[in-house]
Amino acid sequence: MMKNILLCAVFALFGAGCCCADKQLLGTWVQPVPGLSGQVQGVVLEEGGKASSVNMATLVYETWSKKGDTLTLTGKSIGNGQTIDFTSEMKIENVNGDELVLSSEGQTVRFTRQK
Repeated sequence: MMKNILLCAVFALFGAGCCCADKQLLGTWVQPVPGLSGQVQGVVLEEGGKASSVNMATLVYETWSKKGDTLTLTGKSIGNGQTIDFTSEMKIENVNGDELVLSSEGQTVRFTRQK
């Protein structure tokens, strides 16, 4: 176990990526829906890079990846009779057992892990 943790730290230092760090991101991450008390929206990050949306019919997440401190989500934006492919890159400011904080273009977004 200690050997795996040390290897993970070494790989992370040299930018090779590591499954250990990415596993922190796995799960369902939600935030309150503005103006709708008691409702949440967010994203599910699964092993193998699969992503899906939580309560967002017009924003359909399909895949995710992590490189360094950047989280990339891809999917489709559906609306007004058209579907547009998108890629969204956000900086991971913090991730721990219960909180995921992302930032992009001066905006900070906080998610909590749904259990």
